[in-house]
Amino acid sequence: MEWRNDGGSGKRRANDGPTAYPVVQFTSADGKSRTFRGSTGSNPPAYDLMERVEVLYRADSPEDARINSFVSLWLLPLIFGGIGLLIGGIGVTIAVVRRRRPGRAVRLTKDPAGQPA
Repeated sequence: MEWRNDGGSGKRRANDGPTAYPVVQFTSADGKSRTFRGSTGSNPPAYDLMERVEVLYRADSPEDARINSFVSLWLLPLIFGGIGLLIGGIGVTIAVVRRRRPGRAVRLTKDPAGQPA
């Protein structure tokens, strides 16, 4: 575990404390021992010291390894996907409301001979 006092938002709160980030050591397919630090921290720690975890990495870039867990794999895509859906939903709502709103009525008047003016 690597403990950091990064706080995240820059604002200090009374319950802010250090955050534990996992440090994982594994042997890649090429036989080299590799170490990486997880990008997602928590307090209390999500993992115990010396706990075995499944590591995912591409054979051509083992330095980009990740722990096989829901949070480390899907947290950021879900956050950004949710924000995108929210913004898209707002845009669609605005477009539908504008489309349903009737335009300004144009009044045609006729001259005394019955022809439009």
